[in-house]
Amino acid sequence: MNDYAHPETLVSTQWLEDHLQDPSLRIIEADADTVAYDAGHIPGARAWSWKSDLIDPNHRNILSKEDFETLMREADIGNDHTVVLYGDHYNWLAAFAFWEMKIYGHDDVRLLNGGRAKWVAEGRPLVTDKATWVAKRIQYAAKDPDRSMRALLQEVRDVVDAKSTALVDVRGPKEFSGEIVAPPGALETAYRGGHIPGAVNVTWSRACNPDGTFKSYDDLKAIYQAAGVTGTTPVITYCRIGERSSHTWFVLKWLLGFDTVKNYDGSWTEWGNVVGTPIAKDVSSAFQ
Repeated sequence: MNDYAHPETLVSTQWLEDHLQDPSLRIIEADADTVAYDAGHIPGARAWSWKSDLIDPNHRNILSKEDFETLMREADIGNDHTVVLYGDHYNWLAAFAFWEMKIYGHDDVRLLNGGRAKWVAEGRPLVTDKATWVAKRIQYAAKDPDRSMRALLQEVRDVVDAKSTALVDVRGPKEFSGEIVAPPGALETAYRGGHIPGAVNVTWSRACNPDGTFKSYDDLKAIYQAAGVTGTTPVITYCRIGERSSHTWFVLKWLLGFDTVKNYDGSWTEWGNVVGTPIAKDVSSAFQ
């Protein structure tokens, strides 16, 4: 992992098992819900549900600064704690939590390379008892949101017109082409299928090895360079609801070290539903 631009943002399964008793460490399992966590989780981990903990469903938004501070306090996380995030689905929602924590300025936050699946496959310890941290025992002071990490609708409209930013659609090829609007079983969907004009399609999974770990720096660089995504211009990633694009955002910003990378978390559920937003369905820019 030392070849990455920011190798400190990843930990191995062995490193985490060796540090389970470290009092400066906090472990969070972040998923769409807590079903997997309840069945068995890494000792000391606390659960975050995307729908009930990481977003404000009333505003279809990330947490406010105040709500984020509450989330941190309830997880007994202080500003100086090292936070290791992991989850299912190749760390999609762990990457979303990482992105949100960086927006609010948490310094030392890391992903477990390979996520829950690698930990389980290696036979490492799982427990079903809940963490016993005392809620709101310590204070947490978030920074004002760093808007350099997040793209909103109007900015994406502007870059489509200006063609000054690389748009990376990380969904599967059938979503990109408009053949399907969302993966089977997905609840959040859109009225139209297709992709944002000018976007290239580099499916998020291309960044991963079969065991869920990230590919090497050189392999990742080659994948995105082949799609014309070199980091010489700003980059915006998007998917359907912002979780898969958080994964690619992490790859581009923290592993490859691109200077300006934003995650458009409104993604296709916003773009595909908003009146007046253009769509495309050609697949000439697909790099599955």
